[in-house]
Amino acid sequence: MELTRRRLLSALSAAGLLAVVPVGRLTAAASEAGRARLLANTVAVFAGTAASNARPEAAAKLAAVERTARADLKAMDDAGEGELFAGLVLGTDEANLNTAYRRLYEIALATRTPGLPADLYDNRAVRRRVIDALAWLHERYYADQAKGYYGNWFHWEIGISQHVSKTLVLLADEVAAHRPDLLPAYVASMDAYLRNGTDGDVDLDSRFHTGANLADITTNRILQGALLGEPGEARIRKALTDQLTVFLTIDPYRLRHGVTDGHYADGSFIQHASVAYTGSYGKGLLTRVVQTLKILEGTGFAHGEELVPTVYGWVRNGFAPLIFEGWMMEIVKGRAVSRPDSGYTDVAVVVEAVVDLSSLATGAAATALKSYVKHVRATSRTALDPARFVSPVSVVRYADILGDTAVPPADLNPAARSVAFNAMDKTVHRRPGYAFALARSSDRISKYEYMSGENLMPWFQGDGAYYLYLSGQDQTRAYGVDYYTTVSPYGLAGVTAPVEQRRTVPELYGKPFYDNPGHPLHFTSSSESQNKYVYFPRGTARYSGGAVLGAYGAAGMVQSDDAAYRDRALLPDDFVVYRNATATKSWFLLDEEIVVLAADVGDAAGRAVTTTVDARTAAADDRITLTGMLRDGRPWTGPGTADLRWLRYANATEGTAVGYILLDTPRVRVTLDRVTRSRRAVRTANPDTAVTRSVFGVTVDGAAGARPARLAYALVPNADDDRLRAHRHGPLKVLANSRHLQAVSHAGLGITAANSFTRGWHETAGLRVHGPASVIVRRQDAKGRRTVSVAVSDPTTDRSAVTVLLRGRPLRKVTADPQVRVSRAPGGTRIEVDTHHAYGGSFTATLEE
Repeated sequence: MELTRRRLLSALSAAGLLAVVPVGRLTAAASEAGRARLLANTVAVFAGTAASNARPEAAAKLAAVERTARADLKAMDDAGEGELFAGLVLGTDEANLNTAYRRLYEIALATRTPGLPADLYDNRAVRRRVIDALAWLHERYYADQAKGYYGNWFHWEIGISQHVSKTLVLLADEVAAHRPDLLPAYVASMDAYLRNGTDGDVDLDSRFHTGANLADITTNRILQGALLGEPGEARIRKALTDQLTVFLTIDPYRLRHGVTDGHYADGSFIQHASVAYTGSYGKGLLTRVVQTLKILEGTGFAHGEELVPTVYGWVRNGFAPLIFEGWMMEIVKGRAVSRPDSGYTDVAVVVEAVVDLSSLATGAAATALKSYVKHVRATSRTALDPARFVSPVSVVRYADILGDTAVPPADLNPAARSVAFNAMDKTVHRRPGYAFALARSSDRISKYEYMSGENLMPWFQGDGAYYLYLSGQDQTRAYGVDYYTTVSPYGLAGVTAPVEQRRTVPELYGKPFYDNPGHPLHFTSSSESQNKYVYFPRGTARYSGGAVLGAYGAAGMVQSDDAAYRDRALLPDDFVVYRNATATKSWFLLDEEIVVLAADVGDAAGRAVTTTVDARTAAADDRITLTGMLRDGRPWTGPGTADLRWLRYANATEGTAVGYILLDTPRVRVTLDRVTRSRRAVRTANPDTAVTRSVFGVTVDGAAGARPARLAYALVPNADDDRLRAHRHGPLKVLANSRHLQAVSHAGLGITAANSFTRGWHETAGLRVHGPASVIVRRQDAKGRRTVSVAVSDPTTDRSAVTVLLRGRPLRKVTADPQVRVSRAPGGTRIEVDTHHAYGGSFTATLEE
């Protein structure tokens, strides 16, 4: 069979991706035509076309472009002596310089946007005013390399270059006529500011030139190459070759250039080496690569259509599971959880990329993408604003999709789905009516991300914090920035924390980072030590992961100290470290219940600890009731502290409810408080806006010096009293709950699930597991036959094999993954799973008697 370019690409090999770039130079005529097409495509992406902008659906977008440009021009008119824009101080703040370049781009954009008034569109005087301002900024604040590169590296290597490159594309003809020296001067300066690169170009071995950052840098260089004329062809080809590396699936056992940033086989996305980041940097990468595909269309510089299936896979397997009714889940947003933009705003960015990707895709993939766009629109509680799309063309395409009656709304997820993003230590479980999202951490994945005064109190966000999204609810009332603002950082849902008062990085050190360049670990604002110990520290335990069997899941984690506490003897004397509490935890993800087990809950230092069963926020005036039943069968209403069998939280205003079955849990403290706090408490750049929320909490308190405890409870989304009462006699059963083994069974589903954490054999309910593992077994009767389905994974990612013994009558294999070997054994059936280099992936087999 012929090995086509598409088949090469589907294998995601480096050779296959490089085949996207044609071999050999284009003819001079073809190269010139390609560059002209690339520049025209770019203008169309950002400014729209006469056809798109004539559509009534584009009117709001055009009005926004005009409004922004006029505000920027007024700020120029009002500028004082030595200013370019009124009140924007330049020379010491790189963010202000970036803002100045952004404003010039916004004005330039208006001069190239068809449909705007004549005093803006195609106005030579305005264009030359922008060009002269570019020259002024270059001369005074940008050209001098000795004075530049202060503050955040991102602005110098990416942000400013992005605005400058797009502005030069928009004004290319006018620049050539008015200031032809400006283009080579800026390109030389932009090259010189790539200080984390090599010789003014990308360095694929640099930790700064990876993932979304790499896509941004290389897109800038593609535009610069098109502007430079014939000498720029080599720049375009080199930038494309560099950018293609972001399309490669990361193989953690065979890293290229040592890079862990990017998309993984299980749908995970990582940026900053160890941060789960689909909802922030991931959406940025998605946007940039789709824009690049549009920019390259018809240029001859690349076979961009070959990359579409890869990006479609990102959307289907990486983004769609993390979007619930138009909301981006918190577990993959890093420090962006503290920003005032909502999860709905995040998803609007993804939707624009999906709209444009659908225009590049063909056949079933194009239809599925369009259907997904309509699904998000139909299920979101907040309609996205197309005027906030980058491109007027995208606005019109979005309107066409919504108006196409031949395209039905359809999710890219099945209605019931459980997803183990084990490569980034996250788990998502979806059912009609709710979605559950779990944030784990390990020595592979960071506990949290703090940076630049963002996410000031992040300490426990990766310690088993979870989020229960209820269908039909406006998620801004349940989660988002106001959740972190009003819920105690020690009391996030799912978290076990020591009772202590921690201080934020600015409180500790007087600035948004720890500064100690003279120390052997060389702490500067963007040093590797800063990343390792301040910005996004990893845990120190190996065990974090879980198995998936069909639509059911199991996850486990050993809570640990972070790297800074482990390495405290190596750190400077004034560097503050914090010790964590201890806990071994499991989550078993079923249909109506999420079962949580916790063992070894305590503190080696003897401190008191708290474990939060749940924390939920609501509008301050929502009508909330708390009801339950005591262990002795008497009814209970809260708040208060009680020995409860079950508890129900109901928000009559929102029409939502959550039940809690306290399977094996000490007395719980139930609170319902009115909390007012400023959003600036979680991010220094947030407006000093006070928000008030009703904050509900269910907490188990452990006294100082107490013996390690164990807890077992179940979350029951959308529960009523009858459902909660019915659990008194089943169907859930806790089979084991220790630091060695945690297991449950569900009689109605025929499921037994277990996480084993330590060496040796572990046995429960006819299931025997050797060493650390996660196992789900489901027994079903159908058409007179009993089938047994099994899923196995290695949450340590270190084991070469996992052995499981199913006791009872011998079973024969019906189907199995190639990594699974089934054989008879004394007393039952042996299942041996090859987990070598599986990185926590699940392997399954179906057996029958």
